[in-house]
Amino acid sequence: MARRDVVFLLDGSDGTRSSFPAMRDFVERMVERLNVSEKGDHVSVVQYSRDPEAHFYLNTYSRKEDVLDTLRGLMHKGGRPLNTGAALQYVRDNVFTASSGSRLVEGVPQLLILLSGGKSFDNVDTPASSLKELGVLIFAIGSRSSDSRELQKISNEPSYALSVSDFADLPSVQQQLFTNINTVFVEGTSSTTTTIAEGRRQRRDVVFLLDGSDATRNGFPAMKEFVQRMVEKLEVSENRDQVSVVQYSRDPEAHFYLNTFKTKEKILDSVRGLRHKGGRPLYTGAALQYVIDNVFTASSGSRRVEGVPQILVLLSGGRSFDSVEAAASSLKELGILTFGIGSRGSDSRELQRISYDPNYALSVSDFSELPNVQEQLLASVKAVSIPITPTSQTVTADYVTPRKDIVFLLDGSDGTRNSFPAMRDFVQRVVEQYTIEANRDRVSVVQYSREAEVHFYLNSHTTKEEVLDRVRGLRHKGGRPLYTGAALQYVRDNVFTASSGSRRLEGVPQILILLSGGRSFDSVDAAASSLKELGVLTFGIGSRGSDSRELQRISYDPSYALSVTDFSELPNVQEQLLASVQAVAMPITPASPTLTADDAIPRKDVVFLLDGSDGTRNTFPAMRDFVQRVVELFNIEANRDRVSVVQYSRDAEVNFYLNTYATKGEILNTVRGLRHRGGRPLNTGAALQYVRDSVFTASAGSRKQEGVPQILILLSGGRSGDNIDTPASTLKESGILIFGIGTRNSSREVQRIANDPTYAQSINEFSDLPSVQQQFISSLNNALGQVKPMTPTVAGKTDYHTSLENSTLSSPCKACRRH
Repeated sequence: MARRDVVFLLDGSDGTRSSFPAMRDFVERMVERLNVSEKGDHVSVVQYSRDPEAHFYLNTYSRKEDVLDTLRGLMHKGGRPLNTGAALQYVRDNVFTASSGSRLVEGVPQLLILLSGGKSFDNVDTPASSLKELGVLIFAIGSRSSDSRELQKISNEPSYALSVSDFADLPSVQQQLFTNINTVFVEGTSSTTTTIAEGRRQRRDVVFLLDGSDATRNGFPAMKEFVQRMVEKLEVSENRDQVSVVQYSRDPEAHFYLNTFKTKEKILDSVRGLRHKGGRPLYTGAALQYVIDNVFTASSGSRRVEGVPQILVLLSGGRSFDSVEAAASSLKELGILTFGIGSRGSDSRELQRISYDPNYALSVSDFSELPNVQEQLLASVKAVSIPITPTSQTVTADYVTPRKDIVFLLDGSDGTRNSFPAMRDFVQRVVEQYTIEANRDRVSVVQYSREAEVHFYLNSHTTKEEVLDRVRGLRHKGGRPLYTGAALQYVRDNVFTASSGSRRLEGVPQILILLSGGRSFDSVDAAASSLKELGVLTFGIGSRGSDSRELQRISYDPSYALSVTDFSELPNVQEQLLASVQAVAMPITPASPTLTADDAIPRKDVVFLLDGSDGTRNTFPAMRDFVQRVVELFNIEANRDRVSVVQYSRDAEVNFYLNTYATKGEILNTVRGLRHRGGRPLNTGAALQYVRDSVFTASAGSRKQEGVPQILILLSGGRSGDNIDTPASTLKESGILIFGIGTRNSSREVQRIANDPTYAQSINEFSDLPSVQQQFISSLNNALGQVKPMTPTVAGKTDYHTSLENSTLSSPCKACRRH
């Protein structure tokens, strides 16, 4: 059955007040034609003006009737200005996510339908590109007041942007939109395979595009050997991996197509016999267009319409003499994952533009060094080549399956009477994300005001349906005053117990999610400490009436405390909370006896680069505290994690190198004693170049050559006075993962410096660092989870991919083990 995840993004600004009923009717008619069911199409609706607001998520409803009922009741939001860029970013970060019901990782096509009645007041380019890179297909419909060029830029293709004089004319384009959707989504659904096993097998179509111009005559043997080694690693057969090789200079030439050879031996024989083509100039743009038109086609063996991942590996030794933009965009729109590898003669920015993602562009000084990036490329290809049909692993032991005991503690006092429905809806949405079974996740709900009252315990219900039914039926308790301290003590003594279903003694993570709308009338400190000593991981969410410091004290870590203006805004922090819980709530599993080598232990080299200019004099203590808290999460040893700190303004200065200290105590002592450097102007570019040349080196303690992940964490409070692009690109090309946190003055620049915009966090000022710490750690975890080892330098040793989860969780897990 064809499946789609469809999100409608509706302009609810003041400019669409009179036409909103027509927009609502249009969405209803579209939904009527979808096959809405749990295993069919899923639908979400978001309305926006200045800020976006989700009416319901992809996993809120599984019946068409429920979706239509909610649609009929939609009210116009109103407001101005129209911030379409922010709305696009919102749906990317909060709606097209697994926790909100997106099935992207299962290969289900992701569709965004935008109805916009005016020109955006903010920038739409970056969020639109981010959605496209995620694989979301965007269709846009505008009216006479819209900017047609803006809508075309937002859409995946200009032809996906439609226009009407007035939204009352929407029925006239409905059929055209539906036809477009059906046309493009034929590619996203996997055709019926001959056996279930066939459908679950990993399959790839891999095309190598080789620069055969005069400039690569000496490097061509190395390129040929590289292709041979890559092919050796693939599973070549008719129903598995297929390979094609194309060489180009002025004109491209296919040596063999995807369906020419069915065995690895024949492909290797043909590759060994390749002759350098020669010729000039180098027309990379024309070659990219050639592979689109002649190689990634069904007649040449491409299985793109079956959902088989399409991979293009480009080896280019020089800058193209023609434009690469149009062809590169066409490749991305087709869903072809392009990896570019260049040498010193190449244009690194050109390769980044050609590649599906800038991180997919690799660089070597000379093609004889290709073996140095082979493992990295193979790991990337395997990571992105997700089969359309998900595999399900057999779990042989209970402890291998992630399990959690989750208790919701809800403020039911008089002060939350109006917002209690929003709190209840939030609990429902979070519960929807968990696997509720006796041997998986368990949930309990407690409400309190003066006294605490259990609605149900951890062992009361063993199915998600039962839990959701109880949550839907929750009534506001009422009462005053608010005794949060007593409620915390109550859940410790009466809910996190074996008799109430807690599996703490089995090592199952214990999670407490507190929603509190006001300041407590009793002391919270003793009860909060008692929960922490028990190993309970407490997350606090407050509203404008809450005491943020009190919530930080209650939470297991200050960064686990989140805040919203009003509880109706809880959907805005849902994804962050779920990510945090997922990151910290790791099951305690026995260590594998087979991993005896040192290299099985996760290792990281982490460099903090701190803005010490005159502009950060007042906030430097907050930066220093942030470094301390992050270092506390690491396993500092000579053979584990290493840390360096560099401060800069006009010039950069090392406070200590990666090999200066081998214990956490020494590092923390030095960090506590850091003095603000001062000075101006702020030369961030020079500082980036400095850490590359002087800190990420073997003599300074970097273990890059051993395959240990290299991390740079930049805290910058202002705009740089020099150029940042070249040194940032150089660091990325060196394989260094750059994360950044910027303030309102520097956030855009920090995004450009970071490997990916999602690796950059933004805050108003550095005193707000605790509010993004957990989100920052989650980003690090996600990125490090993708890191694969380079070729090891010591025979018989391999560095396993690493994640901060192993170190971040050391404290909670130890606490769990003690009891």
